[in-house]
Amino acid sequence: MESHGGLFAAYFPLFAAEMQRFAAAGYVVLYPNPRGSTGYGEAFADLLYHDYPGGDYGDLMAGVDAAIATGDVHADSLFVTGGSAGGTMTAWIVGNTDRFQAAVVTKPVINWISKTLVADNHYGYANSRYPGQPWENPMAYWEESPISVVGNIETPTMLMVGLDDLRTPPSEARQLYHALKIRRIDTALVEIPGASHGIANRPSQLAAKVAY
Repeated sequence: MESHGGLFAAYFPLFAAEMQRFAAAGYVVLYPNPRGSTGYGEAFADLLYHDYPGGDYGDLMAGVDAAIATGDVHADSLFVTGGSAGGTMTAWIVGNTDRFQAAVVTKPVINWISKTLVADNHYGYANSRYPGQPWENPMAYWEESPISVVGNIETPTMLMVGLDDLRTPPSEARQLYHALKIRRIDTALVEIPGASHGIANRPSQLAAKVAY
């Protein structure tokens, strides 16, 4: 399963090199548009107001269950990934279930408090994403941060981020990587030199991302 970024975005029926690469390797690729996605009207997109990433977790798990029910997917051979908001969601998923055999968390937010005060779009989070500023309502930010469920993670998890990423800075990925190292969970950190938040904008960067 691949979760999209945005989080106000959506997957459309367009050619995607990474999805095709997974399919060519024999994987069934599920790339759903859970609540909060665009393309289904304003009310649907606003369902995650003050409730992300917890709000669409159930939608994604329902999608996995539906895929398994087709008979084409093995319940004991599931993998999960996603970038940006999808990376945040992937980290949240493995903090809430151990049904996936491995995960790749790409350019994530791991701690909403630190991200909000460091990222290039720091000014856009208070009250819109979560109520108040981080110092005014820290628990609202903390309770929706994947770092808050890191003690539950047992899934082997790779972190990947561009070293020039200003939207989800490398320090975010490193927080989860270091926490998993401390807990002795299988993990790896891939930092792509010269890559920004558009981690695969160059052909060489896309090749590196897919190879890892």
